[in-house]
Amino acid sequence: MQGKKILITGPTGQVAFPVALAFARDNEVWAIARFSDAAKKATLTEAGIKCVTVDLASGDFSALPSDFDYVLNFAVARDVGEDFDLELRSNAESVGLLMGHCRNAKAFLHVSSGAVYQADGHNLLTETSALGDNHRVMFTTYSVGKIGQEAVVRYAARQFNLPTVICRLNVPYGNNGGWPFYHLLMMQNGMDIPVHVDKPNMYNLFHEEDIVRSIPKILETASVPTNIVNWCGDELISIEEWCAYIGELTNLTPKFNYTTETLESVMFDNSKLRGIVGPSQVHWKDGVRRMIETLAPAALAK
Repeated sequence: MQGKKILITGPTGQVAFPVALAFARDNEVWAIARFSDAAKKATLTEAGIKCVTVDLASGDFSALPSDFDYVLNFAVARDVGEDFDLELRSNAESVGLLMGHCRNAKAFLHVSSGAVYQADGHNLLTETSALGDNHRVMFTTYSVGKIGQEAVVRYAARQFNLPTVICRLNVPYGNNGGWPFYHLLMMQNGMDIPVHVDKPNMYNLFHEEDIVRSIPKILETASVPTNIVNWCGDELISIEEWCAYIGELTNLTPKFNYTTETLESVMFDNSKLRGIVGPSQVHWKDGVRRMIETLAPAALAK
C-alpha cells in the first residue's frame, strides 16, 4: 500500500505502534490518541507521522481532516474500571462518531477481539460462533464493550455506506511486546502464571509482521454490510508451551497456577483469513526469540 492517506487510532499501543511505523514508510499517516507517552509520540513524529491529540471519547474531531483513504481503528480505552456506562461511551459510542467523521473513506478497519466469543473449551471458534463474555473473570467490562463496539460499527457502516471490516484479534505479539513478554517478566520475578484448569490453554499467536502484511488485503474485503474476519496466526500454541520455550531461551522456570479465575482457551478457525492473505510467515518460536532479543536481551541464556 503506497501513497495513501491513512488514519490510525491508538498508535501508541502494542499493535498499532509497529503498524503505524510500517505504513508511514510509503504513505501519509495521521495518528490520533491522548499521547500520554511522550517518547512514543516523539518516535511516531520522527517517522513522519502527523500526530494529533484527540480524546476519542469526547467525539470532537474538529482538529482532524476527514479525507482519509483508510482508517485503522486500534484505539481502546482501558481505564474504565467496572463502569459499563463509561466502557460503552468511551469505546462503543466513540467509534460510531469517528466513522461519521470519516464517512468518505474507501474502507474502515475496526480491531475487535476474541473476547467477544463465548468460551467453548478446545473447540475452534469461527466468525459465526456464539458471542459471550469470556473476559469477565479478569476484565469486568471488556467483552461487553467489544461486543458493543461491533454493534455500533455494523450500524455505522450501513448508515454512512462506509465499507467496513471487523478483525477479531487473537494474541498479538512481537518486538513491541505482547502476552508472552508479560509471561517472561513474571518468570523473571518468580511470579505464578495463572492458567485455566481446562488445560492446555490454547491460543493463536499472531506476530506483528504478519499483522502488518495482512492489512492491505483485508482492507480490500471491507463491505456494506460489514465483513467480519478472525485475525490470528496459523499456529495454535498453549501458554504452557510458549512459557516452556521462553524457559529454554532464558534458563527460567515457569510456575503455573491452575485456576478457574483466569481466561479460558480461545482457539480461532482462521480459514477465512487464510483465504484472503495466505498463510502466516513468522513461526512462533522465531517470533518469541526475536521478541526477547529486542526487549530483554540480558535475559537470554549465555
